[in-house]
Amino acid sequence: SFTMNTYLFVYDLMQFCGHSWIFTNMIIRFMSFGKDSLADTFYSIGLVMRLCQLLSVLEILHILIGIDKSRLFPRFLQITERIIVLFVVINSQEEVQGKYVVCVLFFLWNLLDVVRYTYNMLARTGIHYLPLTWLNFSLCIPLYPLSVLAKAFAICVSLPYFESFGTYSVKLPFPFAFSIYFPYVLKIYLLVLFIGMCFIIQNLFSERKAHLGTGNIKKKRS
Repeated sequence: SFTMNTYLFVYDLMQFCGHSWIFTNMIIRFMSFGKDSLADTFYSIGLVMRLCQLLSVLEILHILIGIDKSRLFPRFLQITERIIVLFVVINSQEEVQGKYVVCVLFFLWNLLDVVRYTYNMLARTGIHYLPLTWLNFSLCIPLYPLSVLAKAFAICVSLPYFESFGTYSVKLPFPFAFSIYFPYVLKIYLLVLFIGMCFIIQNLFSERKAHLGTGNIKKKRS
């Protein structure tokens, strides 16, 4: 419907503005301060990054109520990966926030999202610009695995701090006599992360084939 389409356009516009601001801010800071800007990336743009990622949870709701025709499970995996790494790993450990891997991760996320939300906004209005369509469904294939590697590296860097400070590690009182050692949870999640990557990459190739097949390209050109 027109109302739902307008709502989705506004949502994509808000995300585009947020991620564009982050992406532009990162580039300007790097050009102005060089490598010194990398260490305080989280402190300068972390708030906006967290707001954008929290807002992205709405995309799961969009699929559940049927106003977005994307596949639920791949999108759910991608969103939860970011939420876990950003809020559980990076946000909870101040020592990790100054690592260069945070800057790399934010750069990859925002590069992908600026392209994706630009494509989505134009698609809501019926505009399918072929170079942008190609970029949207092609850029994610090499960059998503790189972002997974950056997430894994961020988790590995955070492990010594979780071990030292005991963050999120819980020992249940009697009669349970059971404890949760959070570094072990993160190590298990690393395995889940790479298994999910294989599934998502397969889905990305399927989406690319569906949107950039020979027949679809000819149709969009016409």
